[in-house]
Amino acid sequence: MGKSRKYFLSMLVVLASLFFLSVNTYAKEPYKIGALFAVTGAASFLGEPEKNTAIMLQEQINKAGGINGHPLEIIIEDTKSDETQAVLSAKKLLEKDKVLVIIGPSTTGESMALVPIMNNAKTPLFAIATGTPITQPVKERYWIFKIPQYDHSAVEVIYTYMKNKGIDKVGIITISTGFGDAGRKALHEMAPKYGITIVADEKYGPKDSDMTTQLTKIKASGAQTVINWSVGPGQVVVTKNWHALKMGIPLYQSPGWGSKKNIELAGKASEGVIAPIGRLTVWDKLPDKYPQKTLLKKYTQDYEARYKSEPGMFGAHAYDTIMMIAEALKKAGPDKKKIRDYIETKIKKWPGLGGIVNMPPNEHCVFDKDIFEMTVVKNGDWEILNK
Repeated sequence: MGKSRKYFLSMLVVLASLFFLSVNTYAKEPYKIGALFAVTGAASFLGEPEKNTAIMLQEQINKAGGINGHPLEIIIEDTKSDETQAVLSAKKLLEKDKVLVIIGPSTTGESMALVPIMNNAKTPLFAIATGTPITQPVKERYWIFKIPQYDHSAVEVIYTYMKNKGIDKVGIITISTGFGDAGRKALHEMAPKYGITIVADEKYGPKDSDMTTQLTKIKASGAQTVINWSVGPGQVVVTKNWHALKMGIPLYQSPGWGSKKNIELAGKASEGVIAPIGRLTVWDKLPDKYPQKTLLKKYTQDYEARYKSEPGMFGAHAYDTIMMIAEALKKAGPDKKKIRDYIETKIKKWPGLGGIVNMPPNEHCVFDKDIFEMTVVKNGDWEILNK
């Protein structure tokens, strides 16, 4: 009986040790991050890969032990591609969920709507949209960052390529959204620098299903090329109309063109379309010496194996955002101000899917024109062009 009692007590000690070890290892408070993605609505082609990437990374990080032993909890809200919903969801994440930072939203308009809210809440926002006004002027957007490049960075790449081709007269057509308006402004502001004259300036609405009238005006203007600045369905409609009109001049698209779905939806009409797109989309066509190729390959293959679709640069922006925040949490801890300061001052030579990141304190924007490869659609696929 004595031996049995002694064995029983020793087993209790072992079990208690295992219990306390488990509590110490796994019961730390989670680090909560909010995410606002346009999972449904007009911009769902942006939000869907962003959401998928967030779920995949959360699982990978937690499987590897979390962040300093704390599990990462990404609370995802669907903005439904709507500014009002983005505001409501942001307030829920801040007031109810008590998140440390918010990633997103997916579009410029939604992001702009959150600037005053996030500044007042003294909580970092990492927008996944391109509009310059999201982070500029920085002195009025202390808590606001964004991952994608500025609109003018993409315009620089397009205009540089055009200048090398001897093009100096362009027609532009832009969607009447925050993204389209910011792109239109950049196209006008950068044109004189490159000796380019905008000879036609047309617009269309987010729900418009035919842009033949606008393109016909551009065709009659003497433009040597047409630039469409939009994302989503509008890009496909413009491409089909351009092809049907046999305009006889090249069609350039904004970086939002960088999804294989656009080529699939536009079909043969997409042949010859030119656009600056992120390297993730063409990772398999990059030289082996490109420093980020291994990272690009792994992310793409992980994503495609799980979701049976391509992530595109929209998913890549979510990846870079989450991984930078994870590093800030690891080094600075769960303090909003310290996370903000770490991202602003310590992100140097950081390896992202978009490229090597050096966060400029006076910009709050991660990437510039070097993020892009100029591409043309050929035989239903991308082909990299010499800049």
